[in-house]
Amino acid sequence: MPKSLSGRCLCGAITYEASGDPQIVAHCYCVDCRKSSGTGHGTHVMMPEGVVSVTGDLKLYDRPADSGNVVSRGFCGNCASPILSKNSAMAGMVFLRASSLDDPDAVSPSISVYASRAPKWDQVDDALPAFAEMPDGGPKAAMKAAMKAAPKAELD
Repeated sequence: MPKSLSGRCLCGAITYEASGDPQIVAHCYCVDCRKSSGTGHGTHVMMPEGVVSVTGDLKLYDRPADSGNVVSRGFCGNCASPILSKNSAMAGMVFLRASSLDDPDAVSPSISVYASRAPKWDQVDDALPAFAEMPDGGPKAAMKAAMKAAPKAELD
């Protein structure tokens, strides 16, 4: 049975709900995800945009990724909590920040990308398929690789 996910920023000004199972849950160790999260990696929950409903004034910051695709990062303009991102190469998909989930244990990561960029103090999980960089073919190729390793992103 598909799950419903919900989340919010630190101050509560931005909330969201998403229905259905994630397409993939991924750890990303790229520099942009590290810097925008303030941690060693970002964990993203990929959902179709049509099943995600956001309330509040989400601010966006656009920046080209290594691939040249533009990543739009959505955050709360009040407390600066990262909420979601979108990648121009993956139209129609939203990447919720797992750290913003009301129940962060509702999802389990199934892949790691940019593992070669992980800081020594944030170890890559050896139990997950990992790519040193983004696989050739970009995020869609990473998603296909993760689906081969685990047919569905696990929900607890």
